[in-house]
Amino acid sequence: MTARQTYHRYLVLVALRWLPVGLWVPITVLLPLDRGLTLAEAGLAAALQGFVVLALELPTGGLSDSWGRRPVLLAAAGVAIASMSLVLVADTFALFAVVYLFQGVYRALDSGPLDAWYVDAALAENPDARLERGLGAGGTVLGLAVAAGALTSGGIVAWVSVPGIPTLVLPVILGLVVQVAGLVAIALLVHEPPHPSGRRRFLPSLRQVPSVIADGVRIVRGSRILACLLAVELFWGFGMVTFETLLPVHLSDLLGSTERAAAVMGPAGAAGWLAAAAGAALAPLLAARLGVALTAGLLRIVHGITVVGMGLLAGPAGALTGYLAAYLVHGGSNPVHLTLLHREVANDHRSTVVSMNSMMSQPAGAIGLISLTALATATSPSAAIVVGAVVLALAAPLYLPAMRAERRRPVAV
Repeated sequence: MTARQTYHRYLVLVALRWLPVGLWVPITVLLPLDRGLTLAEAGLAAALQGFVVLALELPTGGLSDSWGRRPVLLAAAGVAIASMSLVLVADTFALFAVVYLFQGVYRALDSGPLDAWYVDAALAENPDARLERGLGAGGTVLGLAVAAGALTSGGIVAWVSVPGIPTLVLPVILGLVVQVAGLVAIALLVHEPPHPSGRRRFLPSLRQVPSVIADGVRIVRGSRILACLLAVELFWGFGMVTFETLLPVHLSDLLGSTERAAAVMGPAGAAGWLAAAAGAALAPLLAARLGVALTAGLLRIVHGITVVGMGLLAGPAGALTGYLAAYLVHGGSNPVHLTLLHREVANDHRSTVVSMNSMMSQPAGAIGLISLTALATATSPSAAIVVGAVVLALAAPLYLPAMRAERRRPVAV
């Protein structure tokens, strides 16, 4: 494949991967409640996904490096289809718990191999390829796909009626169709070089996972740049609680009603993903002028500033303006951060290190959720948002080692 073919296939696969997520987001809580679960039961079932991802993130990253990107992507798509199929009939806490268990396995398998496949192919053709361009385009497509899915799901629930099928199930059916299309697309579009042994077998690959993980840990321990990049995720995971969890609470205070806040957050969430898509499109342009590492560090600081605005700007309009600006920067930060990460890792351990990067945000997010919600209860949501914003901005100096290394790199074309 040429670099251009890989790029276009990558974008198609990203769209098919994230469109079902957008379709599912608006009904995540509503469907279990409609099936008779309490809010607490729905939340407890959903929490299972996070624990499964945390447990499997690193082993599945190692599996992607030892077994191959394509088989892991196919396995992930198969688990996703099983999970979404079960949603069609789930009507008890136990069944929804199994749904989220499958979702956790899917998210762990899916975390990294698609980006790793694209980066492997791009670097194979041009070792100095500007990865931020492709990853930025992927981030743009991701945001557009989630926003389109959310808007489509909302429109289906509001205006579409099919006799004999509950309205909330219709987005699930459409999402299932898209996931099947995604599985077929992976089978047809993802190609990778032959394994050194001549074939890829699951059990031998599985036995290699512990050694691949150990090698990945050694690589990170031996690289100051990688260690700092992974540390960024601690600050990032902690600070994301501000715009993912605290904004609706802040809005309910400003609007005087949780119902009004919920009504506003639906379209605001879709707009946020569109802003993230725009940020992912703009970041490579900024990186071309300033450098990837400097761009990443500046965006950390700007991200903190936008979140401060979300907490302190007057009225609901001010909070939502800050929210959209925060998502704009959030969308731009991811491709430049991943570009720096991929630069430091060879193909054999790429998914493992990306999984380690993803893992760092999990405990940090949990700590942020506990501490910032407690602070919001003791003081105010605005105060907690400002504290989270400061933590986000404090990650900026961690890009200095990557910045110094980038200055020594030859100019990419």
